[in-house]
Amino acid sequence: MADVVFPTVFPRLETERLVLRQLATTDASALFGILSDADTMTYMDTPPMSDVGEAEALIARQAEAFVAGTGVRWAITLRGDDRVIGTFSLFRIDRESRRAEVGYVLDRGHWGRGYNHEAATRVLEYAFEELDLNRLEAELDPENLASAKAAHRLGFVDEGLQRERWIVAGKVSDSLLVGLLRAEWDTRPPGES
Repeated sequence: MADVVFPTVFPRLETERLVLRQLATTDASALFGILSDADTMTYMDTPPMSDVGEAEALIARQAEAFVAGTGVRWAITLRGDDRVIGTFSLFRIDRESRRAEVGYVLDRGHWGRGYNHEAATRVLEYAFEELDLNRLEAELDPENLASAKAAHRLGFVDEGLQRERWIVAGKVSDSLLVGLLRAEWDTRPPGES
């Protein structure tokens, strides 16, 4: 089994309603708007951003991770509107083990419309079919029922609970580990995901 061959050109992905593209420095304000919202960040492993410079630094780190072959963080945009409404990431990519972690965040004003599921489905297809990854995993706050439901709908299964894993802004929270194998993705019933 060969190691993952990481792309040299950032992969632009499209769906019926979305374009997933590379984050640009011009996205800092929109990204800050998402990641500074306390409601959006309730279950995240970092506190809300307090300065647009944090978003600028995040964009720079994501560009470096792509060049290093350790991560891809897509900006989620609506077709015909290039403004960032969220991000979807493959990170901590382990080429030899053919695994990666996934993470996502969506602007609160766009919740409940199926955009995250649409973006996730396309990224998972890319991860398994084009990067040839064997395993994807995510870490969720077990109190975030909407995120757990979204992961389960994609086929992720619960694999364990890490108690008191995170302390963010003084709040202690557990971490639910979920995983999805390529074999499970390949054998899902038609029309699912």
